[in-house]
Amino acid sequence: MVAVSAKTVVLGLGNVLHADDGVGAQVIQRLRDDARVPGEVSLVEGGTLGLELLPYVWDCANLIVVDAVDVGAAPGTVVRVAGEELHSLPGNGGVHQLGVSDLLVALRVLGGKQPEVVLLGVQPANTDWSTDLSPAVAAAVNSLVEAAVQELCRERATAPAT
Repeated sequence: MVAVSAKTVVLGLGNVLHADDGVGAQVIQRLRDDARVPGEVSLVEGGTLGLELLPYVWDCANLIVVDAVDVGAAPGTVVRVAGEELHSLPGNGGVHQLGVSDLLVALRVLGGKQPEVVLLGVQPANTDWSTDLSPAVAAAVNSLVEAAVQELCRERATAPAT
């Protein structure tokens, strides 16, 4: 039996030039400075790289994705989506060329594996050209950081002892 990597990756997606779509990058920057994030966790600012992110998530067992996600909620609403719910997200909800679903399909087809995936998203108010987050999304950044830390703590609590 092949040993499964317990590697966890937190992947911040989005385009920092499209206002609220850059929230993933801001959350990753905040997590880099957060002492609660275990040293073995990979924090990746993925931008809009799509399938070019495959090497960063290839061997992960747990993938936490942080992104602006249009779920039709009030701007700034933080959502947690996991498991089968991930398949119900609209495919073209963002400005990314290829989404998370494409990355996961590539992992499954090419690697024959699928990590445990949690999407932590925030409803954007504005994805026009700008490097500033809208007030609603800027106010949600702390909640996204806390949600990511909670996911990391949950994973540590359920990880098998070695």
